Amino acid sequence: MSIESWAAALTAAVAARDAKAAQALFLPGGFWRDFVAVGGTLQTLEGAPAIAAFAAGPAADANLEVTAEAPPLLPGADPAQEGFVAFETTLGHGRGYVRLQDGRCRTLLLSLEGLKGHEEPLGARRPSGLIDDPQGRNWKERLAAKTNAFGKGAEPWALIVGGGQAGLALAARLEMLGVPYLVVDKHPRVGDQWRSRYKALTLHDPVWYDHMPYMPFPEFWPVFTPKDKMGDWLDSYAHALELAVWTGTECLGAARPPSGEGWTVTLRREDETVTLSPTHLVMAVGNAGFPRTPEIEGQADFAGVQMHSSQFASGEGLAGKRVIVVGANNSAHDIAADLVGHGAHPVMIQRSSTMVVQQRTVVETMLGPLFSQGAVERGLTTDRADLMLASSPFRVQEENARGLWARVREDEAGFYDRLAAAGFALDFGEDGTGMLKYPRTASGYYFDVGACAMVMDGRIGLRSGTGIARLTAGGMELEDGEVLEADMIVYATGFGAMEEWVARLADPATAERVGRCWGYGSGARGDPGPWEGELRNMWKPTAEPGLWFMGGNLAQSRFYSRLLSLQLKARHAGLNLGPAAG
Repeated sequence: MSIESWAAALTAAVAARDAKAAQALFLPGGFWRDFVAVGGTLQTLEGAPAIAAFAAGPAADANLEVTAEAPPLLPGADPAQEGFVAFETTLGHGRGYVRLQDGRCRTLLLSLEGLKGHEEPLGARRPSGLIDDPQGRNWKERLAAKTNAFGKGAEPWALIVGGGQAGLALAARLEMLGVPYLVVDKHPRVGDQWRSRYKALTLHDPVWYDHMPYMPFPEFWPVFTPKDKMGDWLDSYAHALELAVWTGTECLGAARPPSGEGWTVTLRREDETVTLSPTHLVMAVGNAGFPRTPEIEGQADFAGVQMHSSQFASGEGLAGKRVIVVGANNSAHDIAADLVGHGAHPVMIQRSSTMVVQQRTVVETMLGPLFSQGAVERGLTTDRADLMLASSPFRVQEENARGLWARVREDEAGFYDRLAAAGFALDFGEDGTGMLKYPRTASGYYFDVGACAMVMDGRIGLRSGTGIARLTAGGMELEDGEVLEADMIVYATGFGAMEEWVARLADPATAERVGRCWGYGSGARGDPGPWEGELRNMWKPTAEPGLWFMGGNLAQSRFYSRLLSLQLKARHAGLNLGPAAG
């Protein structure tokens, strides 16, 4: 069966509400990943019986029609077995990706891309730019009025707390959809959350993976973006897309009003307290808001400087100093390498094993097939690459990851052997799934951009396999009895989770009701079950109506901002996207 005939058969089965016919189109262990297409949320249906019920129920209610669209655009892919599809429902339209095996579906992704009657003003629908304002205001004055009206009678329908890439991407989508919104950020300028990080930071992901919505990086942009350049780009992005942003504004608290509808949010804008009443509250604050610093006996006795990695700026002025870096993940390695570059003597304390992947492997093996210059030249657009990346449910990702990382481990055995010989404790995920550590816990890994060589040759000292007993006035005593002298200790020990913001800004009861953010219930350490199948509470309805979470890296911010914005737009327009949209 071709993809064309398979799509036609699925459409017919849905139209007839024929669960038996729909079930026959999927493998017994098949998957339907539905991203707001017909179910009103982000979810994965597993197994042909569950898929059949979904097809004959929500999909039929939505009048789903699926058609084949384009071949896969991947070297060696069989266009008879996989490719892009398009779909329409009563309310919207979108695209997806299907993989067949012996004529039956192994995986199907359908992702909503637009709502009928609420099209974005792009291409032929772009505005003319001619202004006929009753008050005689020009473009600049109208733009200022849009933002300044909030707090003076006008209310944002959606308030986005956090002006990083996630908050700005969502704001850009809402701007295009005509949903009244406001972004608030505590920093003085858009992009300061990037500028304020340690001086040596450069993005580890390549440019093709990191584009923002509507305004991709230009052709001359470097492959890896320095953090200050990223901050400046986000500032330019907010200006170019005319986003409504209040900088220098801290969210002090959020509560339900007596009516129980919407939110009452208290803000401190410079020296003024402002209260807003949005209908929806979006937490776009990221996972880097609450530094986690371990409690260690004797911390008050240490005579040197102690700081969390979020406070570290640069190794400048530290030549000859002895610095202990607690942790062995991305920030720890980057900070230790920066210290070496400035003549300091860092020792990294590895408290648990770390997944390490060379940047070349990330660029060529992990991302290269979908996000690279070669992929662009094959005609693989960013939107299509996003669909292909999202087309594999987590069960399939785990299966594929075990094979991928087994090959990487074998192909790069020399590198890993040298690192292990230096005493570094390596892992490839407790179940061999490697970089699935990111969606599970967003921790426990390092993208090697040079620090591993410093560990191997001793420029970065390493202590692994022993814990910290206590701090002394002059340094740190390890559990094996060794005493390390130190002038400074940097705790590269991570951050709290996004739900902590809810407890802080709303109340602990609301945070408990909403539950954990991030992770999909894999059962791995730090990601307890039950199995969720999608990231918990991210980009979809939560147990607290009107409370949303928007986050992730640049690629996730680009892709999932569309899905969250469409859910918000549907509610703003009074549309019911599906049974889970309440």
